[in-house]
Amino acid sequence: MVQVILPLSRASSTRPPRLPRLSALTLYRLLTWLLAPAAWWGRLRASGLELVPARGPLIVVPNHDSQWDPVVVALALRGRRQLRYLARANLFRVPGLGPILRAAGQIPIERGRGDAATLQAAVEALSDGAAVCIFPEGTLSRGRLLRARSGVGRLAQACGAAKLVLCAVQGATDYVRFPRRPRVAVSFFEPAEGSLRGRAPEEIAAGLLQQVRMRAPAVAAGRRTTTTASGRTRGRRRR
Repeated sequence: MVQVILPLSRASSTRPPRLPRLSALTLYRLLTWLLAPAAWWGRLRASGLELVPARGPLIVVPNHDSQWDPVVVALALRGRRQLRYLARANLFRVPGLGPILRAAGQIPIERGRGDAATLQAAVEALSDGAAVCIFPEGTLSRGRLLRARSGVGRLAQACGAAKLVLCAVQGATDYVRFPRRPRVAVSFFEPAEGSLRGRAPEEIAAGLLQQVRMRAPAVAAGRRTTTTASGRTRGRRRR
């Protein structure tokens, strides 16, 4: 028998090998490792870690004053829990960033809508034992006292078995004051007894946010206002 060997086409012979796809956990760990210098620069201090279970369904509820908040909360829990954030859907449409967020297991949410699909995705993640992080304000505070959105209340009611931990982030707004190093503190604490029972989702969300804001008042991100030698005032520069 004569064996016929067909020559490889030019396309197949020059095609680069396909890289293995990283799991969401592996990619998340890689990202937090790459971002770890931000913890050093920010002199990050975390407290209340003993209240964060190492496994099982978990809802983390922080304040949101800086774009750095998701980073520092993730770094505070680095090596303990992988967080799945409910993040603005438009971030998933940013070239390069969107695929990374999806591959790392983050959950898109359409701000300003009753996003049932997002809530269901978060419920399913919690049912699988994941840790979900949701900002009750839904956007940056910019130094204002914002009302809480009902999503965190609905999520808490839908997943009664999930442990809920509040999170106060302070100092992250000072990252933009380079070259001055910030002092960032992330503290985890349990909500007051009765915060979740017998209340509407809007009331639950408002109560949880109020408890967080008692520890971390709203602060606008940016450089502080300064007065020059000539007496002119330089305004705050915001991101």
